[in-house]
Amino acid sequence: MNAGEKVIISQDINHLLKRGVAEIIIEDEMVELLGSGKKLRLKEGFDPSFPDIHLGHMVALRKLRQFQELGHQVILIVGDWTAQIGDPSGVSVTRPMLSKEQVQANAETYMKQFFKVVDKERTEVRWQSEWFGKFTLSDVIQLTSKFTIAQMMAREDFSNRYDAGQPITIAELLYPLLQAYDSVAIQADVEFGGTDQKFNLLVGRELQSMVGQRPQQIFLVPILTGTDGSQKMSKSLGNYIGVAEPPNEIYGKVMSIPDSLIIQYFELVTDVPNEELEEFRQGLRNETVNPMTLKKRLAREIVSQLYDQKAAIEAEEHFVRVFQKKEAPKEIKEYYVSLGASIGLRDVLVETQLAKSRSEASRLIAQGAVSIDGKKISSNLAHVKSGTVIKVGKRRFAKVINTDN
Repeated sequence: MNAGEKVIISQDINHLLKRGVAEIIIEDEMVELLGSGKKLRLKEGFDPSFPDIHLGHMVALRKLRQFQELGHQVILIVGDWTAQIGDPSGVSVTRPMLSKEQVQANAETYMKQFFKVVDKERTEVRWQSEWFGKFTLSDVIQLTSKFTIAQMMAREDFSNRYDAGQPITIAELLYPLLQAYDSVAIQADVEFGGTDQKFNLLVGRELQSMVGQRPQQIFLVPILTGTDGSQKMSKSLGNYIGVAEPPNEIYGKVMSIPDSLIIQYFELVTDVPNEELEEFRQGLRNETVNPMTLKKRLAREIVSQLYDQKAAIEAEEHFVRVFQKKEAPKEIKEYYVSLGASIGLRDVLVETQLAKSRSEASRLIAQGAVSIDGKKISSNLAHVKSGTVIKVGKRRFAKVINTDN
C-alpha cells in the first residue's frame, strides 16, 4: 500500500468515526479493529413491532452502508422473540405481543425499506428464533443468573418507572439479556444503535466477555429531531419522514422543517462534504444565505438517495408549482363518487380518502383546511361537481368524477 492509499483510508476512517456519531465504546479498540484487516461482523437488530423506517433510522443505516463499502459484513437480526416481550426504549410504555404472522409481515416491509439504504448483497439476515427457539427453561435461568436486578435497574427508563411507582414486568427485564445474547449468537464485532439503546448494547458487550468472546464495540448515533423541531422523530408523534413515502411527500416534509434543523439533517442523513456544511453554517449565522435555498438542496439530496436524481428534480418542480406558485399538481388522483343530492362534503372527503372518517372530515372543514377548486370551504354543504379538485392541508389533492353521469 502506497502513501496516497494510506491517506485515503485514513480519511475514510476519520469520516466513518466522527461524522454522525454520538459515541463509540471503545474508540481506540474500534480503530485497531478497522486497521487489522479483519472483515467485521456488524450487528443491527430491529423490533418488528413497527414495519416502517424513517429518517431517524436512516442515521445508523447510512453508517452500516459506509462500513460495507470498506468491506465489512452487516448482520441484520429480526427480533421475532423480543417483539413478544416489548422494549420500552425510554418511552415508558410496553409494546403488545405480536403473532408470528404479524412479525413476518412487518419484517418483510422493514427489509424492503432497509435495503433502500443498506447493500443487500453484503447483508446476512438472521432471526432470533434460530437460537431462542431451542432455549429451555434451564438456558433462561442460566442467562438471567449472570446479571443482577441492580444492574437492570441502572437502565434509566426502568429506574424512572420504578421511582414513579409504575409497573415493570419480569419479561421486560429479560429484554436487554435477550438482545445481549443475540451478540453472542452471531459473534458480533460491532453493534449499532441510537443513544437511547446504550444500556442494552453495553449488556451485550458484558455478556460476550463472560462467555469468552471478544466484547463488541458499541457504535452510537445521535437521535434525529423530528419535523416539529422539538421531539425525536417518531411515527407515533407524526413528526417523521418515511423512507418509503413518495418523493413529493418526502421533499415537502423536508421543506417544512424548522431552519434550526437544516445543518443537523445535512450532517446526519446526507453526504454533503463537511467543508460545504461549514459554509452553510456561516451563511445561516451571517444571514447571507436563504434557508429555503438550503432546504431545497437538502430535500434533493435525501430524495436522490432514496429514489434517484430524476425523482428529486420532479419533486422540486412539484413543490415550486404547488406550494410556491400555488398551482395544482400536474397529476391528481381521480376518485369516482356518486354525487347524489344527499351527499355532503364530509362524505366526499371520506370517499376520496382525504379523511379517515366523517368526524375527521368535519374537523378539517372547521379548521379551514379544505379547499374546492382553490376556494377555502367552511361548510359541509359546499357544492361538489364532477371534475372538482379538492385540496386538504398543503399536500393532499383529489379530483372527483361523478359516477351518476
